[in-house]
Amino acid sequence: MDTQDLYNLSPALRLMIMGLAVALGPLGWVWVRNKNVPVAKRLHVLTLVTLFLTFDLVIFGAFTRLTDSGLGCPDWPGCYGSASPVGAQMHIEAAQTAMPTGPVTHSKAWIEMIHRYLATGVGVLILTLTLASWLECRRHTSDRRAAPGSDSPLGGQRITRSVLEERRSQQREGPISPWWPTATLFWVCLQGAFGALTVTMKLFPAIVTMHLLGGLALLALLRAQSARYAQAQGVLAPVPLSAYTRWFAILAFALLWLQITLGGWVSTNYAVLACTDFPGCQNSLWPAMDFRQGFTLWRELGAGHDGANISFQALTAIHYVHRLAAYLVFVVLLALALRLHRVPALRAHARWLGGLTLLQAATGLSNVVLGWPLLAAVAHTGGAAALVVVLTGIVFSSRSTSEAVPASKLTTSRLSA
Repeated sequence: MDTQDLYNLSPALRLMIMGLAVALGPLGWVWVRNKNVPVAKRLHVLTLVTLFLTFDLVIFGAFTRLTDSGLGCPDWPGCYGSASPVGAQMHIEAAQTAMPTGPVTHSKAWIEMIHRYLATGVGVLILTLTLASWLECRRHTSDRRAAPGSDSPLGGQRITRSVLEERRSQQREGPISPWWPTATLFWVCLQGAFGALTVTMKLFPAIVTMHLLGGLALLALLRAQSARYAQAQGVLAPVPLSAYTRWFAILAFALLWLQITLGGWVSTNYAVLACTDFPGCQNSLWPAMDFRQGFTLWRELGAGHDGANISFQALTAIHYVHRLAAYLVFVVLLALALRLHRVPALRAHARWLGGLTLLQAATGLSNVVLGWPLLAAVAHTGGAAALVVVLTGIVFSSRSTSEAVPASKLTTSRLSA
């Protein structure tokens, strides 16, 4: 089989066109369906659409990883220097003939390239959000500077109270800081770099784990922006919570990220089947484990800290630490859901949080006792992504308060995206 360069930028322009084609559908839908609403509202809707497609991208990324399609095209950004597996058909055929089960096959090449097309499309949407946000911010600032005061003449007449009220309402519907989408654009570029390294470094576990975390962080950034847009337009009022409850939510959010990191480390090291029984592991509540080798972070896939093949005890340590941490996170998330359920304005969020936590427990257990079925494994990643979205919404849709707030007032806060 011929040697293939890891980087081949010749199809980059065609891939960008593919990404633009993917993004044109959502962009056209948002602009047509919201053409008679303020630009800030359109940006809010576009943020939600981008959030939805990013969630889909994370799910498809998990499917790509779990079907061992991450090296379906062994170069980046294209496939054997082509923009699609169609142009690389001869190379893929040769690779599949040499190794019929992969890593390069026709189906895996298509899965990998579809993942790249979706990622490029999301990048185009985020770039559009960034440019439009800066233009809207500039226009909004210019309008505020040009607006005369209440005593200033306008066309030879004084401004009436109704005009002033209208302008104040427009100012409340102003844009959020354009630095939010700018930070998101920077992050999606960084995420693209990790995607490239995932291929060129041959599924290096630390890189693949960071790529997973980067996708979930992108979801969190977009969800935070959607909450900020809703608040800026008066659709969502920040829900006042006691300092204890809010800090409890932040702690739960941090523990969730820790657990997702451990889960990513399990998945990228293929340590799911190191324990196939529950609640114990290998018929023991404390099986033989090698923590040093298992948690040596910078090493190649399948290698230990000394460069030799990773031991089964190391894989057991990776799996079992994730499982032990899951018990703590499970209790904390359910406790938070029960506490937030007493706040009427956050009751829907609490139900989502509780339901997703139970779903994560069910899919995680299914992975162990059913031998890591693809559906359960993809659903487990999807559940983690959904928990990130929900907890981000809770954190950014609330604020701390030292005063007791009557329940009747909390019900007036509208919790939408």
